[in-house]
Amino acid sequence: MKTFNAHNTSHELQDANDVMYPFSALIGHAGLRQALLLAAVDPGIGGVLISGPRGTAKSTAARALAALLPGAPFVSLPLAATVEQLVGTLNLEHVLRDGLVRLAPGMLARAHGGVLYVDEVNLLPDALVDALLDAAASGINTIEREGVSRQHAARFVLIGTMNPEEGELRPQLLDRFGLSVVLENPTDHALRQSIVRARLDFDLDPQALMQRTASAQAELVSRMAAAREALPAVDWSDAVLAHATALAVQAAVDGVRGDLVLLKAARAHAVLAGRLEVTPADVDTVAEWALGHRRMAPAPQAQQAAAPPRTTSGPSGAGSAGSQADHSLTSAAGDWGALPAQAEGWEAVRTTGGPVAKKA
Repeated sequence: MKTFNAHNTSHELQDANDVMYPFSALIGHAGLRQALLLAAVDPGIGGVLISGPRGTAKSTAARALAALLPGAPFVSLPLAATVEQLVGTLNLEHVLRDGLVRLAPGMLARAHGGVLYVDEVNLLPDALVDALLDAAASGINTIEREGVSRQHAARFVLIGTMNPEEGELRPQLLDRFGLSVVLENPTDHALRQSIVRARLDFDLDPQALMQRTASAQAELVSRMAAAREALPAVDWSDAVLAHATALAVQAAVDGVRGDLVLLKAARAHAVLAGRLEVTPADVDTVAEWALGHRRMAPAPQAQQAAAPPRTTSGPSGAGSAGSQADHSLTSAAGDWGALPAQAEGWEAVRTTGGPVAKKA
């Protein structure tokens, strides 16, 4: 019978005969692997959204990450889950009898200290996405029922995957993910061969592949543990903070969530490299993952000052450019799909009872 390695205890939803593909054996997608490690070093980053076509090892990488955290659970959230199954519920039936409110924990409680994986997160109901993103960012899950509220720790690495062909996340929800990585199909022939060969080797003899990567896997586990321990002692200099906020302004992100995530990711990158000082280079390395999905094209100030007032003009005329620009900004802010009011013409028609207005 196949067995798990010493560090692979995160097999909650795995078949007893399965072996997790080792993280150290992943080939390609260097940005994805780095972003996952950063989120595991500091779950407060808010998780990682992985967007890409099917068959690009999104779920394989997510499951492999849990094996780097000894004793960490791996919890997969099904699309059919309810809010109560996710956050838990409060049993109030015993209050009158014994004065106690009993907590029935949900998946957020089970994922504490481990990895919560959401496949096809773009297909989840908004209420579920809101709840899990709130818990991922704060590390606390709040359960409320009939005016009674209870909280418990829910610190986990959130990993969401999606295929853009099946629909996008609303901008408001997209912004709530800490880091975002966009994958593409491998087009380099040699790289593609290496990926396919490694997977075939694993399917043929998983234990042999795990033995070959055992040393690298153990070194990665040790680095992760050291980085997580050193994280609270590392701070940002004024120069690093200024560099991060300048990049956020340049990307024209809404609010300051992007700035905060950028700094946290840069700190995780520094400690993962064995350093106790964050540098502007750390910020540059993680900037695209932290700001890419929040970036909005900034309009030059001169153009904004000269823009005419909003009108409902048609495609031609002086008000067209201003109307289209305003509609673009409104769409980016979340009111997408809205259209300006259109004038309707009316004409009089004659009936036996007299003239009646009829829409043109």
